[in-house]
Parts: sequence; structure tokens; C-alpha cells
Amino acid sequence: MLGDSLSSAHGLAVDQGWASLLQQRLQQNGYPHQVVNASVSGDTTTNGLTRLPITLDNHQPEIVIVELGGNDGLRAQPVDLIRDNLQRIIERIQRNGAQVVLAGMRLPPNYGPAYVEGFEQIYPELAEQYDAVLIPFFMQGVATVKELMQSDGIHPGVEAQWILLDNVWPHLQPLLPTP
Repeated sequence: MLGDSLSSAHGLAVDQGWASLLQQRLQQNGYPHQVVNASVSGDTTTNGLTRLPITLDNHQPEIVIVELGGNDGLRAQPVDLIRDNLQRIIERIQRNGAQVVLAGMRLPPNYGPAYVEGFEQIYPELAEQYDAVLIPFFMQGVATVKELMQSDGIHPGVEAQWILLDNVWPHLQPLLPTP
């Protein structure tokens, strides 16, 4: 998984994050896969693109969950830059022979309708263009529920990690061979 603080368990013990919970679910269901969490808090698509080659070379993944772009959007990076970086990430992963699961993101409305719409369209458009699996909104059921967020209002708390896992699982499981 290539992500940012939402996947790196920011503010939590690593074993409380949804990536660790994914590893547990895989094991409980008899899947032999190992989760490699290459997520870094604060990462942008530019950062992810930069560190992707060594990550792919070191781990040779079959599937890569790409959960990036939120920090770019919160910093109001140009939509074209975000799209280009995500496109290059997807292309590199696919050239490496892995399947891509793209975690869609949304922004608060205060960024303006044109920017928000342009940003949010990146994910379904790239998923369709590259035949990647799309998680429509990774933070579904979490982002707007204050009780599920840490005190900073940005990062999901412990209880939210199960919801994030459940947002990913139905999109990931069909890619896995029967255990």
C-alpha cells in the first residue's frame, strides 16, 4: 500500500491502523498475502511517485492500494499535477505487473466547487482509463463523523480503522485468489 497519514496509522499504534487490520483479515480468511505498508504521513502524490520505484523493486507486489492525493488537495496543488502524478504512479505499478486499487478522495467544499469537482473526478477517470479498481471514497462513513476522528479533525481514530478496512475490503477481495 502506497499512502499517506490515513494509511500510516498517524496518531495511533501501528497495529491499530487499517493496514494491520487488513493483514489480520487476510490471515483469518486463509489468504497467504503479506501487507507491506509503504505509507508515509504527510506524503503527496509527488512524494509517492518519487519513492515508488524502490518500493516496487524491494517488494514486487501483486496488488498495490494507492491512497494518495488528499494532502495535495488540502494544499490546493494544481489538479493537473495531481492527475499527472497519479497517472504516472498507476502506469509504473502496472508496468511492474501489479494490479492497482485506487482509493478515491474528496475535499471539503470550502475549496470551491470547480476545484473540488476537478479533484474528485481524477480518481474515477484514472480508474476507468487504466482499468484500475476504484474505491469511490476511501473515507466514506468516517470523514464527516466527528466521533470517529482524532482531536485534530483530520485523522481517523481507532474505531474508524475498521470502517476504512470495510471500505477497502469489497474492492480488494475479488482480486485475491480463493484461499
